[in-house]
Amino acid sequence: MKGIRTILIDDEPRGLTSLQKLLEINCPEVNVMQCCSTADEAKKAIAAIGPDLVFLDIAMPGKNGFELLQELPAIDFEIIFVTAHDNFTTQALHLSAVDYLLKPVDEDLLTDAVRRAAKRIGEKAGKQQIETFMHNVALQGAPQKLKLCIPSMKGFQVVDIQDIIYCEASSNYTNFHFANRSLICASKPIHEYETILEDAGFVRIHKSYLVNLDHITEYLRGEGGSVLLSGGQEIEVSRRKKELLMQRMKEHFKF
Repeated sequence: MKGIRTILIDDEPRGLTSLQKLLEINCPEVNVMQCCSTADEAKKAIAAIGPDLVFLDIAMPGKNGFELLQELPAIDFEIIFVTAHDNFTTQALHLSAVDYLLKPVDEDLLTDAVRRAAKRIGEKAGKQQIETFMHNVALQGAPQKLKLCIPSMKGFQVVDIQDIIYCEASSNYTNFHFANRSLICASKPIHEYETILEDAGFVRIHKSYLVNLDHITEYLRGEGGSVLLSGGQEIEVSRRKKELLMQRMKEHFKF
């Protein structure tokens, strides 16, 4: 895809210059229309240009990137977020399945992110992820109310994290089991969801199972033991995961 009309937003001049050079060298299909250093400047540029793609720094003085998005009448462009390490923001990005780059920007990851964005532009398919991200950032401090964007063969499905009972490994896929809906097969391996969902109250109790602590109703003693879940399932706890489960349950339920 040629001529991706793009706006760069970052309060650091060095960051803007570096990103623009990386795009010129590695992503010739990206046409940088304007560089902005504040949210207010970016808001005007977005209205005037109507970009296909925006690179958005989340942490900016004054209005941050999230506040900028809240003020826009519509988000009808793709976004690649640019951020330094921030635990909650990174978690929200993971849960929402949106593209983001950590500073300093790696050129290979940049190229991959632009390629995915170009595909979404062509398919007009990125709106769900951005809406999920906005929802999750707004609910900072309330992990049980977060949403997860699950990639599947047909696209994406957005679910409430609190409704997930457990995840089950299926080769390089992950099956999500719910309290109130049918199974969803995600096109990512379970170890990725172990990382994504760790701070949302999930724990890996077996090489094949990741469980939602809020859906554990009972622990049964044994070599590793097993857990009973709210959906009636009994799942074995591997011996080497037993100590981790006990620790996470004590932290989560405060006993």
